[in-house]
Amino acid sequence: MKIIAFANQKGGVGKTTTTANLGAAMADKGHKVLLVDMDPQGNLSVTSGVKAHELEITIYEVLKEEIKINETIIHVDRPNGDIDLVPSNLNLSASETVLNAKPGREFLLKEALEELENEYDYILIDCPPSLGLLTINALTAAKEYIIPLASEYLALYGTSQLLQVVDIVRKRINPDLEMLGVVITQYDGRKIHCRDIVEQIQEHFGDKVFKTMIRSNISLTEAPSFGQDIFIYKDSSPGAEDYRALAEEIMKGAKV
Repeated sequence: MKIIAFANQKGGVGKTTTTANLGAAMADKGHKVLLVDMDPQGNLSVTSGVKAHELEITIYEVLKEEIKINETIIHVDRPNGDIDLVPSNLNLSASETVLNAKPGREFLLKEALEELENEYDYILIDCPPSLGLLTINALTAAKEYIIPLASEYLALYGTSQLLQVVDIVRKRINPDLEMLGVVITQYDGRKIHCRDIVEQIQEHFGDKVFKTMIRSNISLTEAPSFGQDIFIYKDSSPGAEDYRALAEEIMKGAKV
């Protein structure tokens, strides 16, 4: 299994959009994919067409060790490749308080996912916009992580904090954790500002920046409101084209 976490403490940079649509592109290629929603907002679950607020069993109950992770999995039917989902909702917002006293609290997700060993080709984890216990659990469970960065002025602001947390996780908990890459989102090549920010990102991260950039595309914004990924919502859109190309890059580069 290849376990990849999508992390950035800044909100609105495309973490959930990227997790959902990469998972869909991988499933369309015949891979067995599990999406794990580690954000209390439950946006990945909603994007997958799940009414997260109505659920009584989510990743929260798994982290509390009340149930096994396979009891939470929801099967999402898609035309060209189905996906499995471990959902989340606002109950997860209590995790920082409830789980803080648990011994080995950083390993809760890792231990849960070990029960699914070899059942999936890819497990993609959508992290919350924070650097707390939930993100640390994701980075502990993952072999690799991807940083989505919007092509805007504040894109690089705060990434040093994320990288510091990654270094601590690698040093103390998960020495195998590596950056798979940085994906630039919300790109508009017509704007000088966007092009300048992309140059800064490329100078900062070098060859860790994926060649594929996700262009600004209204269809990517609209699709979640219908509970659909971009390939179901509008397969002919630039967003679908970009995420399909990005998936190809990642599938070539992800470690086995």
